Amino acid sequence: MAEFWAEYGALAYLVAAGWAFFEGETFVLFAAAAGKHTGAVDPWILMFAVWAGSYAGDQTWFFLGRRYGARALKRIPGAEKRVAVATSFLERYGALFVLTFRFAYGIRNVASAACGIAGMDHRRFAFLNFFAAGIWAASFVWVGWFVAGLFTPQQLVYGIGGIGLTVFLFFVFRFVLARRRAARLAREQAAEARAATIAAAEHAPEKADA
Repeated sequence: MAEFWAEYGALAYLVAAGWAFFEGETFVLFAAAAGKHTGAVDPWILMFAVWAGSYAGDQTWFFLGRRYGARALKRIPGAEKRVAVATSFLERYGALFVLTFRFAYGIRNVASAACGIAGMDHRRFAFLNFFAAGIWAASFVWVGWFVAGLFTPQQLVYGIGGIGLTVFLFFVFRFVLARRRAARLAREQAAEARAATIAAAEHAPEKADA
């Protein structure tokens, strides 16, 4: 990470902003940790860069949700269920939800679109989203900076690598489990359809005799 900043300089902050546009907690943590140990990354510039990127990203999703509704998320697996959860939180907590949804695992990717789908006023969302993006950016930059001061670079690499592997295996497990559930549901539906067909065929002669 430090080599990346050393090679690309100011352009690296634009990359960080682009990464935050899509959701880049891990990248921000790595960059902040690298800055703490090497001095190659300015934490303040990094914070403002990812603040801008995160803000722009969620503004984009908000307007996509507002304009296209649920269709904007149709390619995201399980989006419909997560939008329903996000909408319920929005109705219950309002502004607090907008300020904190970046920290909510499971609905982070659809929350801003859900706000647009729910018809939230675009000026209110833009205002709240600006501060929410700043809270998120400052939190992850300074957590990465602080944690890096507690460990050596090698320990950080092993620790983050272990966390990354755990997260990867978790998603693999979820994917396999979802595939098995879908296959089981398909078998059950097929069995029900066969049973209904057989039942209909058995009743057909009775109706003919009547």
